[in-house]
Amino acid sequence: MTTLNGRCVRLEPLAPRHAPGVLAAADDDAIFTWLSVARPRNLDEAEQMVATYLNRQKLETHAQIDQRSGEVLGVTSYYDIDETLRTRAIGHTWLSRRAWRTAVNTEAKLLLLTHAFESLDCVRIVWQTDLRNERSQRAIERLGAVREGVLRKHRIRRDGTWRDTVTYSMLDEEWPRAKQRLQARLDGRDCYNGMS
Repeated sequence: MTTLNGRCVRLEPLAPRHAPGVLAAADDDAIFTWLSVARPRNLDEAEQMVATYLNRQKLETHAQIDQRSGEVLGVTSYYDIDETLRTRAIGHTWLSRRAWRTAVNTEAKLLLLTHAFESLDCVRIVWQTDLRNERSQRAIERLGAVREGVLRKHRIRRDGTWRDTVTYSMLDEEWPRAKQRLQARLDGRDCYNGMS
């Protein structure tokens, strides 16, 4: 895995040393409403969360680091990596509540997409989200991804209910136009507008 540097955010390969920052970034229950992992409440739980990410096969998780302060803002991952088909998914993403509605998520996705399409030679990137998570769906659509459909009773939520999953994708031929739009959205934008 490679460190990816942007103006607002740096994506570093997740490591055990990030656990205290992961705990600090997990600053609101709302962050974890739609995730398969629970909010860590103490350092032991944050260390276990990091260990779980690191021990999963075909999961490459990055810590999202604030370029200004060096603080962990959350995590994001490549998963379902298939080198033969040259595809991977982006997900397992969460950000500190204070980083919501800032440029951080847009830039992090731009970094991941650029690396996937231009360095790893991917032809397809996938996103999946809970059908009930409309906020996530809007964010994925703003990236330029195409909604492909709904996988019914695809996963079981932490509360035991069945989750329908909305699937999106972006193809290599769609990437240049999407990249231009994402760069235009970031141009001149204050990285930390809204962050305390």
